[in-house]
Amino acid sequence: MKKGKVFIYDTTLRDGSQSEGISFTVKDKLRIAQELDKIGIDFIEGGWPGSNPKDNQFFKEAAKSLKLKRSKLVAFGSTRRAGSKTSRDPVIKGLLRAETKYLTIFGKSWDLHVKDVFRTTLKENLKMIEDSVKYLKKRGRRVIFDAEHFFDGYKDNPEYAIKSLEAALAGGSENVVLCDTNGGTLTSQIFEIVEEVKANIKKPLGIHVHNDIGMAVANSVAAVQAGCVQVQGTFNGYGERCGNADLVSILPTLRFKLGMDCLFGFGFKELTEVSKCIAEISNMRQQDSQPYVGNSAFAHKAGVHVNAILKNPRTYEHMDPVKVGNKRRMLISELSGKSSIVKKAGELGFKLDKTSDRAKRILSLVQDMEKEGYQFELAEASLSLLMQRASKTFKEQFRLEDFRVIVEKRNSYELISEATVKLKIGGKKRHTVALGDGPVHAMDRALRKSLIEFFPSLNEMHLSDFRVRVLDEKSGTAARVRVLIQSQDQDDSWWTIGVSENIIEASWLALKDSIEYKFAKDRKAHKK
Repeated sequence: MKKGKVFIYDTTLRDGSQSEGISFTVKDKLRIAQELDKIGIDFIEGGWPGSNPKDNQFFKEAAKSLKLKRSKLVAFGSTRRAGSKTSRDPVIKGLLRAETKYLTIFGKSWDLHVKDVFRTTLKENLKMIEDSVKYLKKRGRRVIFDAEHFFDGYKDNPEYAIKSLEAALAGGSENVVLCDTNGGTLTSQIFEIVEEVKANIKKPLGIHVHNDIGMAVANSVAAVQAGCVQVQGTFNGYGERCGNADLVSILPTLRFKLGMDCLFGFGFKELTEVSKCIAEISNMRQQDSQPYVGNSAFAHKAGVHVNAILKNPRTYEHMDPVKVGNKRRMLISELSGKSSIVKKAGELGFKLDKTSDRAKRILSLVQDMEKEGYQFELAEASLSLLMQRASKTFKEQFRLEDFRVIVEKRNSYELISEATVKLKIGGKKRHTVALGDGPVHAMDRALRKSLIEFFPSLNEMHLSDFRVRVLDEKSGTAARVRVLIQSQDQDDSWWTIGVSENIIEASWLALKDSIEYKFAKDRKAHKK
């Protein structure tokens, strides 16, 4: 198809906030708006003024302090109520108070909702749409009309669904947006219906779909191919129930697969960063498998794949990850070949020859350890230490002689964890005891107590995450467990791993690696 402009309309601040587990503050919403503006999103829907105090406050703050360079802020609301006067309708008044140049209002295009929810006549519903758009238009606003439940309405009563669009256009709407509000329409149906609507409606069409059958991205792209020139969605697919169409997947698909003009032609190299930033603000875990921007989107594990990728990335990648601000990752596992080991060693700062005994030794060691339950895809700090040890470049800073952990419940109320650690540091022996909130915390404190005198940089480091996975559930309480620990300092964060039938030992192994990696990292930085 010919290249054309597609306008991107983001509703993360409204529809996205309806996602289970998300509750934006006004400050959060302002920050997200700035991130969206940074990459050139055309329209940012800020919320529904008048529906809640938070959205009212957002539009007040936005008017004072939100300086958008590329995006247009939009306020969202509904048509007037049935039987009411438009000038007195509280929703319409709220929209005008938001003081945004663009407004989006939704109205019913499915006769089922008009009869069963609004309990009014089909004629009155059309009048509600036209009156509302006309009233706002006369007051200098540019109006976008969202035809709610359009696709379900069109399937039941196509003539009336089209009339709802015509009513909005008669009132002066800039364009009309076809909504798959229940998210249950198939991609082929979306394409066919958009084509049919386009034959009847000559004004620009938009698409707004939900993901209830997992087809929101495909449906949005199909709608553009059928003639829509505006796409509504949310970042990371946040939204009620199964979410909205994920703009993070839609944007690069339109640009790099269809050659469409969107984001003013820039912003894609920051897509991964913005996606992660919005996930962080939303207090939601970024999905590793998220297309284009996920941590695993361009990760390669099988040795055959890695070998081919090193020769020509096109063999197992649909695009260059750099275009969306992501990066290629080579994972090390029992499936890896020597090519994977050599590539990963290079990423970690080691020179390794594919034909060397050292490469064979590291590969054999990784495969043996993975049989025991280790996984190095995430725990790259432990993998780096493994390579250093196998290469005999590892410098041991301390050695464990023994440790003991006691967990005691006192007075039926208080649970006490106490760790005793005996270390050898250089030629000196250290014996320390520490209390903690739990056994791992106690071990960490005892270890630091011994080391801090010799390595004051440990003050910069703290543990930020702790994960436990049972590896063989059938063994019950005797099962082998895998512990992953995330640590961070002022510059970086890293993961380490430990595996054992004893959760305390597995935690110790991961904890020890985390500190040893910090020392190795500091030595490398000092040499520079």
